[in-house]
Amino acid sequence: MSRLQVGDGASLIVLVDASSDTERRLVQAALAEEASGRTATVLPLRGSALEQPLSGADPDTVVTALRVAWTPRHPVGHEEDGRRRRGRWSAAMPSLRRRPPGPLQKLALDRDPDRAQVVLAAPATVAELAGRWSGNGSLPDFVAQQASLALDRAERGVVGERVKVPRHVVEAIEASPEFRRELSALAERLDCPEDELRARATSALDGLVAAVDPAAVEVFTGMFRPLHSRAWDVQADTDGLARLRELNRRHPLVFLPSHRSYVDPLVLADVLAAHDFPRNHVLGGDNLSFWPVGPLAKRAGIVFIRRSFGDDQVYKLAVREYFAFLLSKRFNLEWYMEGGRSRTGKLRPPRHGLLRYVADAVERRRVDDVLLVPVAITYDQLREVSLMAAEQGGAAKRGEGLSWLASYAREQVSTPLGTVHVAFAEPLSLAAALAAGADPSDPDARRLTLQKVAFQVAVGINSVTPATATALVTLALLGVRDRALTLGQVRRVVEPLLDFLDERELPHSGGALRTFRGVRQVLTTLAGQGVVTVYDGGEEPVHAIERGQHLVAAFYRNSAIHHVVDRAIAELVMLGDPVDRWDEAFRLRDQLKFEFFFPERDAYRERIGAELERLDPEWETADGREVLCRAPLLVAHRVLRSFVDAQLVVAERLAARDPRTPVVEPEFLAECSGMGQQMLLQGRLHGPESLSRELFATAMQLARNLDLVDPGREELARNRQEWAAQVRDVVRRVVVIDELDAAARRESVGVEP
Repeated sequence: MSRLQVGDGASLIVLVDASSDTERRLVQAALAEEASGRTATVLPLRGSALEQPLSGADPDTVVTALRVAWTPRHPVGHEEDGRRRRGRWSAAMPSLRRRPPGPLQKLALDRDPDRAQVVLAAPATVAELAGRWSGNGSLPDFVAQQASLALDRAERGVVGERVKVPRHVVEAIEASPEFRRELSALAERLDCPEDELRARATSALDGLVAAVDPAAVEVFTGMFRPLHSRAWDVQADTDGLARLRELNRRHPLVFLPSHRSYVDPLVLADVLAAHDFPRNHVLGGDNLSFWPVGPLAKRAGIVFIRRSFGDDQVYKLAVREYFAFLLSKRFNLEWYMEGGRSRTGKLRPPRHGLLRYVADAVERRRVDDVLLVPVAITYDQLREVSLMAAEQGGAAKRGEGLSWLASYAREQVSTPLGTVHVAFAEPLSLAAALAAGADPSDPDARRLTLQKVAFQVAVGINSVTPATATALVTLALLGVRDRALTLGQVRRVVEPLLDFLDERELPHSGGALRTFRGVRQVLTTLAGQGVVTVYDGGEEPVHAIERGQHLVAAFYRNSAIHHVVDRAIAELVMLGDPVDRWDEAFRLRDQLKFEFFFPERDAYRERIGAELERLDPEWETADGREVLCRAPLLVAHRVLRSFVDAQLVVAERLAARDPRTPVVEPEFLAECSGMGQQMLLQGRLHGPESLSRELFATAMQLARNLDLVDPGREELARNRQEWAAQVRDVVRRVVVIDELDAAARRESVGVEP
């Protein structure tokens, strides 16, 4: 315990936070040593006990506080060498790892006398405390709150940052001059009594504010850890975590991960806790707040927030002030910018709505800066994919609830699914981004700035997302339509991809695929999950995507294709007219801009130019077909076919439609699904992975951007026909590349090269 420095003659008030006889004895012993014969007024840590002592206290009277900090014992579920075992449902019981219940504390100290340590809050004089007091509420209650917060800081010095928790949040927000000022301004704008708005704001804050109760965190993590620890081994890129922890000493962090599974927050929480980060405040949709999980999750740091705020100005004020409070106190936030789990395997377009509340805190000087941390969470395999694939085929999404959770838990703990990879990209300074943006008083300019920031986050996530072995194998199998491949043929597709990734120093976990054993292991695992079918009745086993599992396989493939999109576009460009190649590169950028994250025009030109140079230094005048025939790697048909096929379906249905007939999107997407199935049976589409509601919806977004959806006259009909012709031309070139690749590998006749 730190020594207490008190000036000669100064009175001393010591507030004691002790909840058991054992803790009181420890505090008394420490106090006898600390006070060194001084006269001290010892009181319990509560405002009511301070009313009389403070009323007549000298301004120089020193106030401090004492508490017993309990360090964790050796955790349950760890081996002696510190490696975590697979999660157990028994871990859902309170683990007693930190503060044992009162009756067991003496026994805990008999076993390990070093577990308990008395901590001393930083002292302050009565005059200093009165100077900090805003006048809202009573001074004794304020002093008790300040002592509790100071003890929290002292305790973290013993047990680590993981126990950093917010206290008295609603009271602190309501007492802040910023909140009172904003509330008064809102009351004036809405012409509504301030007391009425204050009551509504307090109710909204009560619904929003999450406690971070260490005991609830223990129970919550113990209860839900088996959902991921039994399914995956966690492989975290920890190189950047030490730097993030150092940055977190000066600035709050906002973790913005990719979203592919319900267990994403559980995985990330375990990684951060293992590296002594405080628990994030995780923003989640209120669809997951069902009983009994919701109340426990809220006490464990989950902030349940409405999916849509509408025009509820009071709720927006509550969210803005809550964010500002948390960030000003250097608490970290976490949410998922995609707005939901990816149904296709690649990142969905980010939503930046919540980001504006963080930007408000920076612009209003409530916090100097906030660092945005892009996080990639990537799974070798994921059981949820089958249900999401079914939804893409038109199945209804099952609502979350207790029975859903029980079913989900049973599936998660059945068999291991490989590895989950967690990687952290370079953090982004929000203050710097806002300073570089346009005038924040211009709503449109500010919105554009935040869109660019969200785009940068998505690019950061993609940059550290590894191409998994599963992704590379499914990329190989989906590229050959209904044909089956031998182990050797899979290797011959995958090895040039690995060379490509290695040459460009792109992240991947497919090194084992350079051996027959590694390829066989991935295929066997996929077969065990029903994604791949194996026929071994011939000379050697051959492998193909199982019937009905193409969308599942595409999910895995799509998690990696952002690394090779530039190469795929360069291949398509080479099949264009040499005098038109740069124009074609930018046409393709526009055609695919709702599917992938492309940089600004100059950076895009540089990247595509680099890929064209790799194909042939004389690419501007070379014969494109000859260049592609010599290329050791062709990917356009494997990477882009499902996306342009989905665009083809939408484009042709729009072209066939009376331009005066309004497009009702749900009905139109159902029409596309039916027609897409017919086109697949006719051989006009490459495979079932293009029959995705989400891909059709993205193609519709492109059509709307091209002003091809709203009803019009004959000019609209011509424009739709022209767009359909453009899409057919791109599909034609993709088919040519498919044929060139098949000929090069002798896959078209099944002969080994």
